[in-house]
Amino acid sequence: MQDRTIRYTSVSTAFVVTGFGPPVLLIHGAEADHTMFDQFVPYLSDRFTCIGYDQRDSGATVNPAEAYNVTDMADDAATLIRALGFAKVHVFGTSLGSIIGQALVDRLILSAAIRIGRGIAEIAPETAAELGRLRADPAKNGMAIARYFYTEDHLAKHPELAQRFSGSKRTPEQQARRNALIPGAPLLPLGGITATTLVLAHAEDKLIPPAHSLGIAKEIPGARTVVLDGLGHVGTIQAPERVAEVVRSFLSENTV
Repeated sequence: MQDRTIRYTSVSTAFVVTGFGPPVLLIHGAEADHTMFDQFVPYLSDRFTCIGYDQRDSGATVNPAEAYNVTDMADDAATLIRALGFAKVHVFGTSLGSIIGQALVDRLILSAAIRIGRGIAEIAPETAAELGRLRADPAKNGMAIARYFYTEDHLAKHPELAQRFSGSKRTPEQQARRNALIPGAPLLPLGGITATTLVLAHAEDKLIPPAHSLGIAKEIPGARTVVLDGLGHVGTIQAPERVAEVVRSFLSENTV
């Protein structure tokens, strides 16, 4: 495992490389950093080189206090790929990471996916409104917020996961920039994506309706779909071995 940083214009991107074989770029969700894949990577790293990195305003990455968009985020990822000497990589993007992945594609896996150019307020307005209310007092409502990301059974076994939502490590300014990413993403056409694509829908996802994720596959020529029963929004933490099994099978057919 190698922990490093690269500097791209005014952004210093922190990343970690683990394993051997064809490269897979792991793009984390809006609430997270690369550590959301800590339990997931061991199920892939014997066969693939896993590249996890922290997006802007996340983890150990350092960026200017100015607005950015999904295109900037895709440029950051592309720059990291080039800096590591890869011409192309597989991409696994989850939640917000699935949006960035749609703007940065070669071999593509979209997990608990959000269609680029569609915000949660449009996809699931009642959910967005309730989360907005709960996030006004995260210290009080951490468990209620967590229920949108994990199943009740998983939270009963791992109540500590609610602490992730009880208070953010980001400053209010950082959080505001992150919050603007999904609503501000352009409604890009997906019919031109030529990457072999797999869309994973999580059957118990209370944040992004599974039907929305599956609808993305209908726009991408030849895209395959898998519905993972019993999983909430953050499958790589709830059941990393199950998600990895599907990913390994798919990538083994489509190695770089």
